[in-house]
Amino acid sequence: MNDRIVRLTYEQEHPQRLDKYLVEQLPEFSRSRLQSLIKEGRVTVDGVIASKSGQSVDRVSHIIVEIPPPQPSELVAEEIALDIVFENDDLLVVNKPAGMVVHPSAGHQSGTLVHAALAHADDIEGVGGVQRPGVVHRLDKDTSGLILMAKNDESHQWLQDQFSSRQVDKVYLALVDGNPPTPRGKVEIAIGRDPNNRKKMAVVPPGKGRAAVSEYSTLRNFQAHTLLEIHPITGRTHQIRVHLAFLKCPVVGDRVYGRRHPSLPLDRQFLHAARLRIRLPGDDDLSEFEAPLPKDLSSILAVLDSSGSPVDG
Repeated sequence: MNDRIVRLTYEQEHPQRLDKYLVEQLPEFSRSRLQSLIKEGRVTVDGVIASKSGQSVDRVSHIIVEIPPPQPSELVAEEIALDIVFENDDLLVVNKPAGMVVHPSAGHQSGTLVHAALAHADDIEGVGGVQRPGVVHRLDKDTSGLILMAKNDESHQWLQDQFSSRQVDKVYLALVDGNPPTPRGKVEIAIGRDPNNRKKMAVVPPGKGRAAVSEYSTLRNFQAHTLLEIHPITGRTHQIRVHLAFLKCPVVGDRVYGRRHPSLPLDRQFLHAARLRIRLPGDDDLSEFEAPLPKDLSSILAVLDSSGSPVDG
């Protein structure tokens, strides 16, 4: 497969950054992807290889962009059953089970959602990156629920743009130990790497991490636990788990940020991506998807109900 050649002519009155102009003209590609093409010497301006992403283009500039075909992936498709909530030519909406890692990483070279998606829809190969094809956003290994997988570069960019601009409405369900300070509220506090454990995240002082915002509301009160609905406004690593631990009501079963010995018989954290609203590629209206609580989580609520522990609230 040959490189795709794109020829552009810049005819604007004021100078503009090269990478910014390319993003406007080639919206199917992310800015980082286009910056990589510039760095690889695949972009020329008036016959000269572009020196850097931030160089200016002005007056009448003739720009040529060489876009290589997707690189062949070394990932091997694996026939793993997937719970497909929705599918069209642009994307998959999958109800990910707890225990499944989203993409290959150290210690997880097989059995991931990416391996399963490649077997289900081989056209995602190379979309958005060789090692993480189709991945738009992520869920922790032990968090269940809705996740999107893009089938082509255009839909990948379309979906990622909505996540980055915070236009996606995500709803999680979490059962926590204890109660939050108020029945409903908002947590606005920065998150960064834990200086004492680089595998963990932590609440950090302003300027030391990335801004993170989570909204929550109480669905049900129990004697020693609370069922919460969480709306993460931002999408930082482990955000919900860190924010709830900060409120002194960690997620039940979360051995990293909560109790080392869970208060209820659960083998993973009680956190589930239950609903998601987003505009599908080419649509003006929002589409909504839902995933019911999996059996291991609904069984825990049934145990609380049968124990006579629910209280009004």
